[in-house]
Amino acid sequence: MTNSTQSPAAHTGALVLADGTVFLGQGLGAEGAADGEVCFNTAMTGYQEILTDPSYAAQIVAFTFPHIGNVGANVQDTETSSPAAAAAARGAVLRTSPTAPSNWRSEDDLNSWLKKRNIIGLAGLDTRALTRRIREHGMPNAVIAHAPDGKFDLQALHRRAQAWHGLDGLDLAKEVTTAQSYVVNESLWQWPLGVPEVQKPKFTVVVMDYGVKRNILRALGEIGAKTIVLPATATAEEALAHKPDGILLSNGPGDPAATGVYAAPEIKKLVDSGLPVMGVCLGHQMLGLALGAKTLKMPQGHHGANHPVQDKSTGKVEIVSMNHGFAIDRDTLPKGVKETHVSLFDGSNCGIALEGKPVFSVQYHPEASPGPQDSHYLFEHFAKLMKKSGKAA
Repeated sequence: MTNSTQSPAAHTGALVLADGTVFLGQGLGAEGAADGEVCFNTAMTGYQEILTDPSYAAQIVAFTFPHIGNVGANVQDTETSSPAAAAAARGAVLRTSPTAPSNWRSEDDLNSWLKKRNIIGLAGLDTRALTRRIREHGMPNAVIAHAPDGKFDLQALHRRAQAWHGLDGLDLAKEVTTAQSYVVNESLWQWPLGVPEVQKPKFTVVVMDYGVKRNILRALGEIGAKTIVLPATATAEEALAHKPDGILLSNGPGDPAATGVYAAPEIKKLVDSGLPVMGVCLGHQMLGLALGAKTLKMPQGHHGANHPVQDKSTGKVEIVSMNHGFAIDRDTLPKGVKETHVSLFDGSNCGIALEGKPVFSVQYHPEASPGPQDSHYLFEHFAKLMKKSGKAA
């Protein structure tokens, strides 16, 4: 840990870890400082979708792929749905400074886009060294800072990083969920149409919004669903009052055990209603909690678009998109809850199903945008369950 209160003039950005390690580079995007947990993401595409995914709330994302920003940014690729989740990730760490965008869909360059979304960027770091550090020691708490004059009180930033409470026990769903219910009738983006509207919905799906990604709502639209999005604190009675054909438990940030204090009992009521229930990411973890399992914090988590997951019922391997730092502890799965999918990276749980009921969930993101699309079939499976339930037309 350096004792200097000012970094070299050439450095306008800093990442200070809780253990005192300092990474200096070029600041971009928003100015100021933000604390969060540092994770690395191995995806080669989709940086805009990643930085606007509400699941990254309170996290600083270090990209292992060096060419970040080269296709600019646009309105359609934003994954936040609720205005409350406008910021999502708190920081972005890049290997090289972004070049001018070169893409026909680009509407803004990365630097100005980060600034508008109040995300602090930092470029010029040895992201390989940072990634190896996370792999060996886990995801650290840190502060990312951007000061155009290059003046930082590194000791103060270090103290701030040490003082930050971390994600354990942190309920972030309340910070990113919608404040009121709303209806979505969109399906998946198509070239050259853009985002078409669902003309004649076959299903009504209530989405419990713990930080839902926009493409989840569009993927539901693709199977013919009109979605009604409810706040994370909505009760089962409020959800069932809409007379849905199915319930989707969305992705989201934070500790599932903390959010599960109020959400898991309501999820259990939804399961007991007999309606088809599908969980994604945080929704998967909280379904596990509602059914009697426990969750645990992972050292590095899974963040990327190249993760191999095996379907235990077929043996098929899917390449999927992931973003999570917590997982269901498979050893705590109760009788009647079977494990359906596992990670081939570390063997951790990636899917469960409730025997005898139309209830299932996965740890990964089947709506993955921009990809991969190996798991889109799960929405079709959800549609079949809703048809089989007898309520849908």
